[in-house]
Amino acid sequence: MVAGHRLDICAHRGLLVIASAAAGSTSWAAEGSCRYRPARGQMYAITPGQRLLLAALVAHDLLVIHPASAVARLLADLHAEIIGGRHVG
Repeated sequence: MVAGHRLDICAHRGLLVIASAAAGSTSWAAEGSCRYRPARGQMYAITPGQRLLLAALVAHDLLVIHPASAVARLLADLHAEIIGGRHVG
């Protein structure tokens, strides 16, 4: 990505999705980063120092940011499905 490349950032089911967008509200900075305002992160339930999982969906030109709590929830749902809804222990 080059400096000035426009990005759109939105929330989707507890995740943060970043996509290339010609009329995006945010731009890629010259030093190779995206300017991130903490207030925006709080709006998406992301706090400073929080562990995150970043997943690049290259074929779709997307970056999806998963808070650790969202990953735990997804895994819990998957594990419940695997064991047929039974609780272990």
